[in-house]
Amino acid sequence: MASVDQLAPSASPSTGSPGSGRSLRREVGLIGLLWASVGSIIGSGWLYGAKNAVMVAGPAALISWGIGAVAIVLLAFVHAELGGMFPVAGGTARYPHYAFGGLAGMSFGWFSWLQAATVAPIEVEAMIGYAGHWEFAKSFLNDNGTLTASGFVVAVILMGVFVAVNFLGVRVLSHTNSFATWLKIFVPLLAIFTLAVTNFHGGNFTSHGFAPFGTKGILAAISTSGIIFALLGFEQAIQLAGESKNPKRDIPRAVLGSVAIGTLIYILLQVVFIAALPATSFANGWANLDFPGISGPFAGLATTVGLGWLAWVLYFDAIVSPGGTGLIYTTSTSRISYGLSKNGYAPQLFERVDRQGVPWFGLVISFLTGVICFLPFPSWQELVGFITSASVLMYAGAPLAFGALRRRLPNRERSYRLPGGAVIAPLSFIVASMIIYWTGWHTLARLGIAIVLGYVLLGSYAAYATKKGLPNAPKLDWRAAQWLPAYLLGLGLISWQGSFGDGQGNLPMWWDMGVVAAFALAIYSWATRVALPAELIEQMIQDVEVVDEGGH
Repeated sequence: MASVDQLAPSASPSTGSPGSGRSLRREVGLIGLLWASVGSIIGSGWLYGAKNAVMVAGPAALISWGIGAVAIVLLAFVHAELGGMFPVAGGTARYPHYAFGGLAGMSFGWFSWLQAATVAPIEVEAMIGYAGHWEFAKSFLNDNGTLTASGFVVAVILMGVFVAVNFLGVRVLSHTNSFATWLKIFVPLLAIFTLAVTNFHGGNFTSHGFAPFGTKGILAAISTSGIIFALLGFEQAIQLAGESKNPKRDIPRAVLGSVAIGTLIYILLQVVFIAALPATSFANGWANLDFPGISGPFAGLATTVGLGWLAWVLYFDAIVSPGGTGLIYTTSTSRISYGLSKNGYAPQLFERVDRQGVPWFGLVISFLTGVICFLPFPSWQELVGFITSASVLMYAGAPLAFGALRRRLPNRERSYRLPGGAVIAPLSFIVASMIIYWTGWHTLARLGIAIVLGYVLLGSYAAYATKKGLPNAPKLDWRAAQWLPAYLLGLGLISWQGSFGDGQGNLPMWWDMGVVAAFALAIYSWATRVALPAELIEQMIQDVEVVDEGGH
């Protein structure tokens, strides 16, 4: 970060003693929040996204990036209003809790934690993938992209480094991430400028067809090639809202500003990547794109077109960019587990911090989760498909909470009030549902297993806490969340019958998206109508604010 020394929970002199270990310092400024989000957006996505997208959609990948950017902007607008209203740690996971009670809060909290905990392993995969350029690292990956035994050891060590830097304390983490963020913004801009000036072939956009894979390729690229994954990260400012100096003013600015910066950089990267390619690299079609060093796309391209010095810079940045994002998401994972514990869905052990203000147990669990993630998935792109669906499922809770809170608490103070929110919120929920659907049945089936696992873990703790009469035992509020199982099962059924990602193909193209849109709109209407009554929402908000100040 640029100017922040506060990334982890710590005891606050005004709200609790160091021994309490459950309060957060509010010391993060606008630049710190903005840099947290920008640093998360510019990660491994820029190293692979342009290559993967063009192989799925051809030059029409530019349209894919445009659609993805619109989707993220819609979700960011919704989050901007909610983030200003509720400046609490782990906010993304907690908005559904306010509007729909315990069951929805537990569910979206799990989606949020799952997304955050699996980003760091993706960044490690990206670092190892680019490192294959060096002779010593060629043995880290099998031909199918899976880690070899030596690669697995290296991956575990890198995950350990992410956690260790967090354990060193907030100032070390702040300075480390500050350097990484400046560098990973500068290097993509350098690559954009250099490739545009030295190797720009406009004919590349049309010589083999602008959209050789049609509409399906354009849409599939959004979810499966890393576009949405690349643009995600704006929520990091929201996750740190509990430590913001002026959250009601700074959270909306940081969220929207980071999306604007990230979108501009990624679209320009896609343009120069396509334009700089030698004609021989896609002579056999975009799906068969190939050139020396393609396993590290931008660095390999720089070498191919005679820009060896740029390739060296890019190989170095392939360590820094993913590393910086892995660091901040390791931090974020502990924030979300902190919020889950505050809401009573996880043991209070997740709230404990050490003398450095570090949530030590959440970091340990983050490390173990990362190690597990190196086992079942064959490559960076496989992990990206999984995390995209988990991420967007997490974000889908915000438009629903937005609509419910606009209906139930229309006069509550909002530091940023979204113009046209009554239209943008349901539209953003529809778009989120579309992105999940485009990920494909192959990926959503795996996500379903992870969701069931989450219900077993968190549900078991909730049952235990209720049985023991623990003070923070959650009320699951089944009535207010009655729409949730219908949404999860319904979207899975549509995906199974659809044509994306090994679906049955019984829903033709366009008809399937019409079904998803109608289904999402029905769920939105249902959810906003059965949300908790206003008085219960206000009481819940008040209770959470008291808890966040250090008490139970």
